[in-house]
Amino acid sequence: MLEIISASFMQKAFFVGIIISLLAGIISVFVVLRKMSFIGAGISHSAFGGVAIGFLTGIDPIFTAIIYCIAVALGIENMSRKGRVSEDASIGVFFAGSMALGIVLLSLSRDYAVDLFGYLFGNILTITQNEIIVSTILSVAVILIILLFLKEIFMITYNEEIAIVSGIPVRVINTIFLISLAVSIVISMKVIGIILISALLVIPGATAKLYSKNLFFMITVSCIVSVFSTITGLIVAYYFDTAPGGTIVLVLTCIFLLGLLTKK
Repeated sequence: MLEIISASFMQKAFFVGIIISLLAGIISVFVVLRKMSFIGAGISHSAFGGVAIGFLTGIDPIFTAIIYCIAVALGIENMSRKGRVSEDASIGVFFAGSMALGIVLLSLSRDYAVDLFGYLFGNILTITQNEIIVSTILSVAVILIILLFLKEIFMITYNEEIAIVSGIPVRVINTIFLISLAVSIVISMKVIGIILISALLVIPGATAKLYSKNLFFMITVSCIVSVFSTITGLIVAYYFDTAPGGTIVLVLTCIFLLGLLTKK
């Protein structure tokens, strides 16, 4: 255990993993309560298109993915709210279109294979100092925003009609939450990868819901599950030389199944 703690790359991995896990734990609660699992999956896979734009233009893929995912999140919300297309159909359109865009753009470049693997499947053990700074700043910013509008987000989640009558600007709050969700997805790419991000957005909240008594209890349990899974996953990945992202998701899944079996 001491060799893990003393290794600088593991120290970085634990630090970033814990910060992002706390963020995921909070976001996951509302993703589950608002039944937005499919939206989360759609936005996370759409990040592939944003990453591809970054590779092709020479701009930091994190930056291009954030802008692209925010645009996709707001696009899905706008299309489904106006009623022109159902929500699941609009997600499917953006999902497929973004993946296709990423494939086409990356086919124009020859030097992407190694870096792309890290974005698709996560590689927290190779995270750079610059990525640590960016991830920490964005994670803290999103957590503060969610906590600032926690009451409003919960009211809209509980009953949108009551929230409107109460004078809550539902459209604005929904936009803030979708932007927060998009940013959370992008900064989680290096930890768990585009392919598995949806697990980090759903499983902690779903596990917490099994034992939920109130909102704050659910958020606490979700954060504990998320952080514990990340730490355990990193330790297991280190000793057995497995992919950290996949290992973290397997730990999350085991905890959820255990909770499901033991819940009375």
